[in-house]
Amino acid sequence: MNKKWAAKRLTINLTSSEAQKLEQYCLMTGRPATDVIRELVRSLSTQEEKVS
Repeated sequence: MNKKWAAKRLTINLTSSEAQKLEQYCLMTGRPATDVIRELVRSLSTQEEKVS
């Protein structure tokens, strides 16, 4: 495993429809779910970012 990404492992529970939506998006874009979820997390704004 690439040490760069080994900082934290996360397990999430999705409903059937959420999992299906993620799978369909990944098939459409050719991207793995890990990359899609990581990008979504990065797009979240935090209080610190709002203050800066």
